[in-house]
Amino acid sequence: MKAGGRSRFGWQSSGPSLVPLAGLTAYQVLNRLGLKAGETVLIHGGSGGVGSLGIQIAMALGASVIATASEKNHEFLRSLGAEPVAYGEGLAERVRALRPNGVDVVADFVGGNLEATLAVLAEGGRHASIANSEVEEHGGDWMWVHPVGADLQELADLADSRKLRVEAAEVFPLEKPLMPSVPTWKGIPAARS
Repeated sequence: MKAGGRSRFGWQSSGPSLVPLAGLTAYQVLNRLGLKAGETVLIHGGSGGVGSLGIQIAMALGASVIATASEKNHEFLRSLGAEPVAYGEGLAERVRALRPNGVDVVADFVGGNLEATLAVLAEGGRHASIANSEVEEHGGDWMWVHPVGADLQELADLADSRKLRVEAAEVFPLEKPLMPSVPTWKGIPAARS
């Protein structure tokens, strides 16, 4: 981010507003796993907010990326530079068909993939999940995002250099409730000090 807290990329628009939480989550997982140029990472949940940013961060690091998603999202994964694979039964076999010796790193951003993760890790491979604490019982890291200014700066730099793009499926105005039964903030008196 540049002086004044704004990125030249335009952080004030709706898409990049997703970066602080989703972007930091992906960045910190890949960073803790020590992903390096020339390695291959499998990203579970590649078409989601965290996963799609994870793909781009991994690509910027010089890694090769395989990512899981439903087939309707495979073209989106390709547009980010990832090799798409369908999740579900047979996932480990599909990944091994692409990387017979396994992958160096697995980042699980959706949960429910521990068995496949362990089946595709190369010897000495590293893995983490933000959705399944059981990974710790199998040598992995269970992670939560932490607000770290230097990490957010790294994301801003990636955005400024056009190595990071954010796509929001839909944007909701604050005045419009997501569900009819959820009240809006309009008309609620301000808190008093």
